[in-house]
Amino acid sequence: MSRLVVVGVQWGDEGKGKMTDYLAQNADVVVRYQGGNNAGHTIKFDGQKFALQSIPSGIFNPHIKNVMANGMVINPKAALGELDGLAERGIKNYQLFISDRAAVIMPYHMMLDGAYENLKGGKLIGTTKKGIGPAYCDKYSRIGIRMGDLLEPEYFAERLKDALVQKNMELAMLGLETMDFDTLYNEYIAYGERLRPYICDTSVLLNQEVEKDSKILFEGAQGVMLCIEHGTYPFVTSSSPTAASVPLNTGIAPRFIDHALGICKAYTTRVGEGPFPTELHDDLAHYIRERGNEYGTVTKRPRRVGYLDAVALRHACRVSGINYLSLMLFDVLSGVETLKICNRYMLNGEEIDYVPGTLSLYEKCEPVYVEMPGWKEELDNVTDFEQLPQTAKDYVAKIEELTNTKVVVVSVGPDRTQTIMRENIF
Repeated sequence: MSRLVVVGVQWGDEGKGKMTDYLAQNADVVVRYQGGNNAGHTIKFDGQKFALQSIPSGIFNPHIKNVMANGMVINPKAALGELDGLAERGIKNYQLFISDRAAVIMPYHMMLDGAYENLKGGKLIGTTKKGIGPAYCDKYSRIGIRMGDLLEPEYFAERLKDALVQKNMELAMLGLETMDFDTLYNEYIAYGERLRPYICDTSVLLNQEVEKDSKILFEGAQGVMLCIEHGTYPFVTSSSPTAASVPLNTGIAPRFIDHALGICKAYTTRVGEGPFPTELHDDLAHYIRERGNEYGTVTKRPRRVGYLDAVALRHACRVSGINYLSLMLFDVLSGVETLKICNRYMLNGEEIDYVPGTLSLYEKCEPVYVEMPGWKEELDNVTDFEQLPQTAKDYVAKIEELTNTKVVVVSVGPDRTQTIMRENIF
């Protein structure tokens, strides 16, 4: 398996950063294929903690080629800030490649993001207001700026002038200050010059790596339940984190994707608004939130916490073609006397085993649980699956049974070393 996609199979924040970092030790290339700096990957190793937002997780290894692919929306200022922050901590020796076709997040995107969110009143989507949605809108409206445009001053000037005709009308309509062409032009041309050494046609690069049979690891942002196509619409992100989106978002053929590893927590969390059938509001939610440090990497917002939802997991595995599961933050559940897994929903008096396609129906779903005994033992020093308490192994087995997907990784802590590999898949 030379080409593996790492996919979050819940509502994001599953621990993709740790697993990508762990698997990247065997990779030649790590590719971020969608999203922007609205999502964070927390990576811990050698006693250090790093929070990445748009830079690929292989950036810490100088031998890995890190690709920010065409499916991303990139804030140049934020990306440079990340690179500067890494440099301050001694991370300077890396290989980075940024797609010339990736969309650029401009300041007006962030202003519009916040303004449009405020217009929703009590029906907030929960956007991070980083400009992600408006940048994707401009991409599909064909008035967006792309990274390659920043390298061509005359062409960029033309593209920016055309965009500002519409964007300044939107800003004015919303009562916001309009944007000055010269100020934006000079700022973003400067960003382009700083990023020029990294900007290239990453599709060509990736296809060359495929021909060499290089080990390529693809990482996305958010999770399948936030997918614009298959998530809990409209409470979703503006792109598709599924493995199915990788070929389009990177410029390689679908036949070159070998397998997909689904990353899920041993419980469920969600940030922002939207339906969450297994959500907890009691002392157990507080216990899990504090033990798991369930606060947003970027936003610092407390995450909503609930029991594991196997209905949503089956949905995510199906639409994203998941071959294996990696169970994260397993150690957090130590001390929980009784564990529950949702295996069905009750909707209008009838049991169902699928995620409804409309928000109005999904909000009415009540969880139907399977109950299992928990364990008291702390797991952070466990290095072999057979060392786990029997009830912990039973919990893993039940997840495999309910999702019909093998759990090949069990994470018992944030560090690379706190990873139990049951099978080598990469």
